[in-house]
Amino acid sequence: MASGVQIDMRHKVALVTGGGYGMGRASARRFAECGASVVVADVDATTGPETVELIRAAGGKAEFVEVDVADSAGVREMVEFTVGAFGGLDYAHNNAGIIEAPESIVGYSEEQWERVLRTNLTSVFLCLKYEIPRMLERGGGAIVNVASETTYKGNIGDAAYTASKHGVYGLTTSAGLRYVKRGIRVNAIAPGNIETGIVERARQYLTPEAVHAMETAQPIGRLGQPAEVAELVVWLCSDAASLINATRIAADTGWHVA
Repeated sequence: MASGVQIDMRHKVALVTGGGYGMGRASARRFAECGASVVVADVDATTGPETVELIRAAGGKAEFVEVDVADSAGVREMVEFTVGAFGGLDYAHNNAGIIEAPESIVGYSEEQWERVLRTNLTSVFLCLKYEIPRMLERGGGAIVNVASETTYKGNIGDAAYTASKHGVYGLTTSAGLRYVKRGIRVNAIAPGNIETGIVERARQYLTPEAVHAMETAQPIGRLGQPAEVAELVVWLCSDAASLINATRIAADTGWHVA
């Protein structure tokens, strides 16, 4: 991956959930390029270690922890693992999430609703709950959650996904406002259609015409790349973004207002 603007994160520690692929992998690698020690957290015990190996091969420091971010005990242990591995926690990219087959609200099963909300929204609450105290011990930090461009204009497709991402933005504003005076900034990114595993899985439910429409929906006329999102994530955590807090930043080339 080509390096972007140089950001100095030496002696800092970053935690990335869903770090086994896509935006999470790209962010983990970018944190490491900037000098941070990185913990890659993922439910997938194959792809997560692959990210760690990519970082180490490039000369960075990284460790892997297997975790289901929907599980409170697992999230607590993930944060404690991070502190134990590298001595603290400065940055977090709460990225893990899922999207499932589109369905109307009437046709949505309660089990699917609970699964999506717990993985996409409750997980962010749990991450914040356990990350923030450890950041306070270091005198501050920065957190980037993952919302979606659907938080600007809704989505007729997956009701639970849309609701969960609106909730992530709400959590972001609440946490950001409460903790900024204690040195912790909390922001959300709102990606459009990015070339990730979620988009890849969505293709199986769509016609070729719908796939083309998805791939060209953004004003730029193509899918975003994970590395492009990673630049935003890492910048938001850096001192260069010191005035950015409790907000969401769209990464969709203007699709959210189109």
